[in-house]
Amino acid sequence: MAFIAQQFINGLMLGSIYALMAIGLALIFGILRLINFAHGELLMVGPFFTFALVKAGLPFGLAAVLAVVLTAGVGILMERLAYRPLRGAPDVTLLLTSLAVSIFLQNSVILTYGGETKPFKGPEFLDQRLQLGGGVGVSTIDLFIMVAALVLLVLFTLFVTRTMLGVSMRATAENLLAAQLVGININRVITTAFVVGAGMAAVAGVLWGVRIGRIDPIMGFIPVLKAFVATVIGGFGSIPGAVLGAYVLGFLEIFLASWLPAGTTGYRDAIVFALLIVVLLVRPQGILGSSEREGV
Repeated sequence: MAFIAQQFINGLMLGSIYALMAIGLALIFGILRLINFAHGELLMVGPFFTFALVKAGLPFGLAAVLAVVLTAGVGILMERLAYRPLRGAPDVTLLLTSLAVSIFLQNSVILTYGGETKPFKGPEFLDQRLQLGGGVGVSTIDLFIMVAALVLLVLFTLFVTRTMLGVSMRATAENLLAAQLVGININRVITTAFVVGAGMAAVAGVLWGVRIGRIDPIMGFIPVLKAFVATVIGGFGSIPGAVLGAYVLGFLEIFLASWLPAGTTGYRDAIVFALLIVVLLVRPQGILGSSEREGV
């Protein structure tokens, strides 16, 4: 029983990281029908901004907050310079553009900081381990990840349901042309979506970097793939579906790693992507998705 409880906590932690990433992917796709593969580089840029600011002498907490703000700025520039001029272009054009932006950001960081892995250490209190009883424990960084994800998910839900800008975002995702006709400022809505997505990706990147103790220029590649799988499982374009898919994927990975025989844990990702194929075959719109275009 203690083993299952421990793995449940680990699954919550991993699902929380994927959820923070998946929201940004689903949000942009819901509005622009764009699969933004450069979103993974926003996860990478956040901790590198933090790394640079800490080296400049700022305390880690302040550096992390400023890094989230700076990463949101990168999201704005990404939308303004790369995607806005191509709005209305064929989907394949936007997809290729997102790959180009991803490569640009990766190489910019490599040219600035080098391609080697760098140590990334958070405050000392995040290195503690709390015992919950019965042989079950949780590290303070894992607890911080789960709480941060919960708080951000609640704040995001309140934003899209209780504010005029959030309602405008949902309306734009439902029907962009109709939103324009009723006077919604589409550019403002899309910019906000990129800011929110980039900020959450930066938070995920900083927390994940602290947990694993290192950062590198390609650290966003695997998480964005996993977030993509999560959004497909949950329902692409559906924020609740993306969050649900993220936690399903997190639990699945953790329990597979625990239950697979020794020497076969390397097949974990293969099983995850096999699940993706099954979902696409049985329910292409995902668990909470709709066969029609659906808003956030």
